[in-house]
Amino acid sequence: MATEKTQPHPEVRIEKDSMGKIEVPAQAYYGAQTQRAVANFPVSGWTMAPAMIAAMGRVKYGCGVANHDLKKLTETGKNPLSDQQVQSLLAAAQDVIDGKLNDQFPIDVFQTGSGTSSNMNVNEVISNRAIEIDGGDRFAEAKSIHPNDHVNMGQSTNDTFPTAIHVAVAVEIKNSLLPALTRLEQVLIGKAKDWDRIIKIGRTHLADATPLRLGQEFGGFARQITLSIGRAQKALDAVLELPVGGTAVGSGINTHPEFGQRVATSLAEQTGIPFIEALNHFEANAQRDGLVDCHGHLKTIASTLFNVSNNIRWLSAGPRCGFNEVVLPTRQPGSSIMPGKINPVMCESMMQLTARVMGNDQTLTICGAAGGQFQLNIMMPVMGHTTLESVALLASGTEAFIDFCAAEMEANEESCNAAVEKSLSMCTSLNPYIGYEKAAELAKEAFKSGKTIRELCIEKNVLPEDQLAEALDPMRMTEPQM
Repeated sequence: MATEKTQPHPEVRIEKDSMGKIEVPAQAYYGAQTQRAVANFPVSGWTMAPAMIAAMGRVKYGCGVANHDLKKLTETGKNPLSDQQVQSLLAAAQDVIDGKLNDQFPIDVFQTGSGTSSNMNVNEVISNRAIEIDGGDRFAEAKSIHPNDHVNMGQSTNDTFPTAIHVAVAVEIKNSLLPALTRLEQVLIGKAKDWDRIIKIGRTHLADATPLRLGQEFGGFARQITLSIGRAQKALDAVLELPVGGTAVGSGINTHPEFGQRVATSLAEQTGIPFIEALNHFEANAQRDGLVDCHGHLKTIASTLFNVSNNIRWLSAGPRCGFNEVVLPTRQPGSSIMPGKINPVMCESMMQLTARVMGNDQTLTICGAAGGQFQLNIMMPVMGHTTLESVALLASGTEAFIDFCAAEMEANEESCNAAVEKSLSMCTSLNPYIGYEKAAELAKEAFKSGKTIRELCIEKNVLPEDQLAEALDPMRMTEPQM
C-alpha cells in the first residue's frame, strides 16, 4: 500500500538549516535556527527588549555599511551582492531599528549564553525582509541575500551580540535615564529655592537635631541627583568600547582589519554616542567587565533614588500624627478598610523598583565574574536583559515620581515651624556662651519640666535678653557664624 505524502500544515512552511528541515510559522520573517531556539527555550516568556532588538539592527546596519565600503559584500566571497541588494539589506536593518519587525523576535532571554540564537534570529529576519524589499521570494529555499554569508559577513555572535548590548544600554541611558534624572534634579532645585526661608528641625539618628531650612534639606536631595547624573554618564562611558571586529575569539578571523573601526564609526553616527573599537579585542570578546562597571553605577543611582524617595516619604508622614512637613499630592485611596487614608504610593513604587535594580546588580556581578571563561562570556543574554531592565525601571520610575509626586508636593510651613521652638537641640547654640556642660543641664531640665529652652533661659536669666535672642534665633542657627 502506497504511503500518502505528508503535507505541512497550512499555517507553517518548511525551512532548512545545517541541521535539516523544520516547520516555521508560514508568514514569519525568521527561519529555521530561530524556530529551533523557540522550541529549545520555553523558559520565562521574556523575549529581547525592543531596545536590544533595535541595537541589533543598528549593528547589522553598521556591518552592512562597512562591508559594502570595503567591497566585501559586492566583490568578494560567495555570491556577491549587487549595490541594489546591499541597499535592500540596509533597508531591512532599518526596519529592525525602527521596531517594525519586533514581533519577529520570539526567543526567550534564557537561551544559549553567547546570544547566538538571537543573532541568527536577526540575521534571518533581515535576510528575508531584504529579499522581499529587493523583489525576490523570501520563501525560496536558496536565499539570494543570505543570513550567514551576507547579513552576518565578517561577524560572530561573540563580538556582535555584546556590541549590541553596549549600544542598547548606552542609547537608553542617553535617551531615557539622563533626561529623567535631569528633570528630577531641576524639580528638586526649584523646591529648594522656593522653600529656602522655611525653618524646620533637623533629625539625626531619627532624633531631634539643630534647625535647618527645608530648602537646605531639599538642596541636599538635589545634590544627590546631580551626582547621580554624573554616575549615569559614567555608566554610559563604561560601555563605549565595542567588541565588533573580534569575531569568534578576538583574533578577527574572517573579517577586514578596518571592519571594527568602521562599524564603531557607523554606530557613533547613528546614535550620537562616541563609540570606539575595543582597544583589545581579546578582552572585549572574553569579558563583560564594562557592563558590570556600568551596572555598578546604576545600582548607586538606585540606592540614591531609594534614599531620596524614602526621606520624602518620612517627611510626609501624618497628616496629624507624624511630621507632615511635606504634603504629597493625593493619588489614590490608601486603604480598603480605613476611609480617607492616603499613602505615599509614588515613594513606595520608587523604593520597590530601586530594590529590584539593586538586586539586578548581583546578577550582573555573578555573570561577569563566573560567566567569562577563556575567550567568551556565556551569560550575555541575561546580562543585557537585566541591565536594560534596570535602565528602564530607573528612567520610567523617575519620570513617574516627578509627574505624580515631586512636581506637585508642597511644604507645610506650619508643621515645619511648630517643632523648632520645642526642640531641646536649641541649646546647641548656647555652647559658645555658657559651655557644653551647662547647656546639657538646661536641656535635661527643659525635658523634665516640659519647658522650652528659651523659657528656661529667661527664667534663669542665663543670658542678657538681646544676647539670648541672638543665640536662639532659629534662622541664624541654619548657617555658619563668625
